[in-house]
Amino acid sequence: MLVTRRHLLRLGAGALALPWIAPVLAGAKPLPETDLLEEIQRRAFRYFWEQASPRTGQVRDRARTTGCEERQMSSIAATGFGLTALCIAEARGHAPRSLLLDRVRTTLRFLARRMPHQRGFFYHFVDMETGQRWGRCELSSIDTALLLAGVLTCRQHFGADLEVAELAEEVFSRVDWPWMLNGRDTLSMGWTPESGFLEPRWDHYCELMILVLLGMASPTHPLPAECWHAWRRPWVRFYGLDYISGNPVLFTHQYSHAWVDFRGLRDLHADYFRNSVLATRAHRAFCLDLADRFPHYSEDMWGITASDSAQGYVAWGGPPADARIDGTVVPCAAGGSIPFLPDETLRVLQHLHRQHGGQIWGRYGFADAFNPATGWVNPDVLGIDLGITMLMAENHRTGFAWETFMKDSRIQKAMHLAGFRPA
Repeated sequence: MLVTRRHLLRLGAGALALPWIAPVLAGAKPLPETDLLEEIQRRAFRYFWEQASPRTGQVRDRARTTGCEERQMSSIAATGFGLTALCIAEARGHAPRSLLLDRVRTTLRFLARRMPHQRGFFYHFVDMETGQRWGRCELSSIDTALLLAGVLTCRQHFGADLEVAELAEEVFSRVDWPWMLNGRDTLSMGWTPESGFLEPRWDHYCELMILVLLGMASPTHPLPAECWHAWRRPWVRFYGLDYISGNPVLFTHQYSHAWVDFRGLRDLHADYFRNSVLATRAHRAFCLDLADRFPHYSEDMWGITASDSAQGYVAWGGPPADARIDGTVVPCAAGGSIPFLPDETLRVLQHLHRQHGGQIWGRYGFADAFNPATGWVNPDVLGIDLGITMLMAENHRTGFAWETFMKDSRIQKAMHLAGFRPA
């Protein structure tokens, strides 16, 4: 896939400001592990630079694999991943610090001063140029948390800049976490002005851990420590592997771990890093069990998590069995699990790049999903999928996202209140 100047012009101002990033070449040549991870991260950063508004810093929810995109819907979770990606890019020298710092300032100014919010919580999807609510979507508690994780990462990494530190603190400290409890001990999944709080709650194990810890870390409107113990931790057994899981979708074992370093720690209930290792092993075994139906599932190619499919978006995974699975492979399933099973996941990423790169490797890295049995390839990439892959690749390589986020003393205090101690 070649990207012409006409394509770059359609990408917007951000694209032409990146002459230091090597041009995208057609095809995909085999790369050693270190080079492949570096290229995955460079291309993911390219997404977070090019597909963010230079005026607001808000990141598109998705874009075409070619980079040509006119859809204006932004995801606040993608913006949170994008803010962290700017920190990683600065640490790796992927772009000049001055430009990255300017983009961070732009994003935080918009979040603090112009982005519509309710008691500090933001709408799940917004117009990337105006920040206005997209359709009738909800104020999202979890997506606000993922955005805040990026905000606090920038506060630690770029916090020597007084404006960044002050803006990040303003955005974080105004969130009214007890309001989202709505009189209960678990958080609501969201709120709308039309019908109030959503009925579903964050009441069982999933990606919620970073949400509750951020609430407990608030300097102004904190959640009580009891909220950490209020959610259920159901146990699952698969092929002799016992682990906590409240949802078969693999990303639920990834997202909190992108920022919170649970390694070597446990609370009253579990060692959550080890738990994600076991959940990822179970998911790999689950995929290998599907090889009789889908022969391309193998040690070289496995991984199913929420993604697009030929029939639309599907929140699929396993175990247990999901009847909707049709042979689709989702690269960020392995990409987001690199720190848990590095050998097994990197084997998958190498195979995907080497054997299928001509079809699924584009301007921003791997396409969101594809089906080797039918030839279907998603024409889109998703910001959150590129984000989890980029952050977990960096955590595997250097631990940078973990180290930076965990420098916040309020996060450390929240971990203490939750009862974490050496495993």
